Amino acid sequence: MMEAKVWTVNLKVRLFGEAFFNLVYWMIFPFLVVYFSTAFGNHIAGLLMMIPPIVGMIGGLISGHYTDLIGRRPLMLLGVCIQASMFAVFAATSSSWIEFAAYVLVGLGGAIYRTPSMAMVADLVPKEERRQVIATFTTANNIGAVLGPALGAFFFFQYRDQLLWTATFILLLYAITIFLMIRETKPQVEKAADTPKQQTPMNYRFIFQDKLFFFFILAGVFSIMTIMQLDLYLAIYIVNYVPEQTLFSWNEWSLTLTSEQIFGWVLGLNGLLFVLLILPVTKWLKGWSERNVFILSALLAGIGMFAVGLHSSLWYLFIVTVIFTLGELIRAPVTESFVANYAPEHARGQYLGASNLQFTVGRFLAPITVFLSAWVQPIVVFSLLLGFSIISSLLYLYVFRLYLSRQPYV
Repeated sequence: MMEAKVWTVNLKVRLFGEAFFNLVYWMIFPFLVVYFSTAFGNHIAGLLMMIPPIVGMIGGLISGHYTDLIGRRPLMLLGVCIQASMFAVFAATSSSWIEFAAYVLVGLGGAIYRTPSMAMVADLVPKEERRQVIATFTTANNIGAVLGPALGAFFFFQYRDQLLWTATFILLLYAITIFLMIRETKPQVEKAADTPKQQTPMNYRFIFQDKLFFFFILAGVFSIMTIMQLDLYLAIYIVNYVPEQTLFSWNEWSLTLTSEQIFGWVLGLNGLLFVLLILPVTKWLKGWSERNVFILSALLAGIGMFAVGLHSSLWYLFIVTVIFTLGELIRAPVTESFVANYAPEHARGQYLGASNLQFTVGRFLAPITVFLSAWVQPIVVFSLLLGFSIISSLLYLYVFRLYLSRQPYV
């Protein structure tokens, strides 16, 4: 049980602020690909959608530097203000290109905010409680991810401008709350005389020369490539290979789902499981080593994805959805917790910013399955995903062998 004193004003403000914003964000975000595809055409929109992850990666790295240099609170304020102003621009303009630029800058603002936000949790929460606190934030965010798309399917297309102005208002209110209520938590670390010169701010080279951390990011890339298929190849597979089926039948009444509706139910089940299970599962695995959690996560995600291709029964798909969702949700709190524990205090922001590379690179490479699906059978793609998860597991074994055989990195 988490002690009440763990939940300081900083954490409570962030929890409620992020939860409200994420609800509105998920009413908008899932429909932007469709919106921009209509505006620009599928080919141009597909190319344009490669820009936000790259901008987000750059923003996260820069944010990590300034998080360690000037503190958490100023970067959080900057990120929220950028997002608020860009949602306002999105709502006010009639140019599709300006709308897309605003969308990219919303992502930049989110990347700038995210790193100091994670660093603040590491600053405030004792090591033994971090997983549970991070799981609580993940639960709050995923409530928005579950409810948002259902509400957005109506509001985005009927009241898009009003929805964008609502996001602007919520972010402005959150910015004012951060300014008035959140205090700075950046550790006051005295720089030792023997600190290596290469560990000065705005130099990420020393992080990537850290062999352990490099392989940790690489392991994460292979894991994320598997997990990200829920929104990529899994959609293509279910729509093209899973036939229309009856979910329930009673006397003469039955509920039959099309392939597209089956995919929607799989997505909904994935989000619901995140909300319901991440806190109890994180608590249950609290005594597990980080190595075992990472390996279990990779294997569950890979085995679950591979199993999807073995049968097209609706209820079978729900069962394997539970398996790969468990793999996804158990890694979420542990990733940030491990990086926060491993990073030296004076470079915590930079490490957390650099850690986001595993998600950026993983998302960038994950669509390779969509490309391959035009040339090979589904079982080949699913076997490839299982292979990614096995590679990830082996890399995590190597990472933690290094971790246990060396002195803590300082």
